[in-house]
Amino acid sequence: MSLNEMPSGVRTHIVFYGCTNVGKSSLVNKFTNQDLSIVSSKEGTTTDPVRKAMEILPLGPVVVIDTPGLDDTTALGELRIQRTQNMLLKTDIAILVVDAAKGITATDEELIEKFKTLEIAYLIVYNKGDQAVNKDASKIYTNALTGEGVNELREKVGHLLPESADKPLVRDLVNKGDMLVLVVPIDSSAPKGRLILPQQQVIRDALEVGAVPVVCQVDELASTLARLGDNVKLVVTDSQAFREVAAIVPERTPLTSFSILMARAKGNLIPSVKGARVINTITDEDVILISEGCTHHRQCEDIGTVKLPNLIRKFTGKNPIFEFTSGGEYPQNLTNYKLIIHCGACTLTEREASGRYKLAASQGVAITNYGIAIASMNGILERSIKILDERKD
Repeated sequence: MSLNEMPSGVRTHIVFYGCTNVGKSSLVNKFTNQDLSIVSSKEGTTTDPVRKAMEILPLGPVVVIDTPGLDDTTALGELRIQRTQNMLLKTDIAILVVDAAKGITATDEELIEKFKTLEIAYLIVYNKGDQAVNKDASKIYTNALTGEGVNELREKVGHLLPESADKPLVRDLVNKGDMLVLVVPIDSSAPKGRLILPQQQVIRDALEVGAVPVVCQVDELASTLARLGDNVKLVVTDSQAFREVAAIVPERTPLTSFSILMARAKGNLIPSVKGARVINTITDEDVILISEGCTHHRQCEDIGTVKLPNLIRKFTGKNPIFEFTSGGEYPQNLTNYKLIIHCGACTLTEREASGRYKLAASQGVAITNYGIAIASMNGILERSIKILDERKD
């Protein structure tokens, strides 16, 4: 996989914020060494967040994002500002660009408070540094026209975040030489010519410790297990096949799903397990939000819009109201929902995935994910998380 092909969810998100006409877009262009953003003296030129994938050492792969000015007074300014504020949930490192001649504004102060509240690492950069009076040696000054100070900015950004915890998917569950079987259904919803991201990541994580991943479909599972015998240390399945796979895999063999592994890696396993219990209390009047982190073409047997609602109706005997979101679309007001069922969030950063869970918790709304919900309704949730409770220290 080339650098540009790396998914956004595994990149550090570096987001440039600031008021209009502070030279933010020009600075982004210098920072990325590309004409990424349109530059103009006219206010409101940047209308939507603009992204560039690149690499900054020692951080590694990052995505650099330019946002509209937070004091945009144009006709579409309110919508632009809302999109900029929504970007906060995705932000790992924030760079606040300030006009060196004007200094920090009230709008800047409000944004700094949000950085602190959300625990976002941030830097304040004083652009148009040639216009600054009585420069402070402790501050970062840049000139987006000449490039002065940009290398220093990159250097500080590269060392701003502590080394990633690099949370494991399966490499702490298996040892060198262990075999694990990955059940990957190839159906109408499977992407042609490739595996979906969680499947790729689990394979890579297993190889990291020298374990041996064996991939098969549901129809091949029984014969695969028979050939491998007691050498199988773990079976990981796609959530959609959970019930069929659980019936095939012997009780002595640990079983879990890609969604459950992703929930653990994103730090959302415990609230997801608690949220799944709410399914037992669903009524006809309740509203359930089913949300996907990515955007894709819906198939006739789509898991989010078709299979999950049908399973919930069958399990509960009720007919609740379902609403659906995908991609960057995620409501800020969640109080109308009894339950949120989220995808595995493989395309979201840990910060964004956790942000969605925290937003739900702050409003008293239960939230779970696809795999945990399906395991719960099939009566195999305790079995599917047992190996995670017994994981190595």
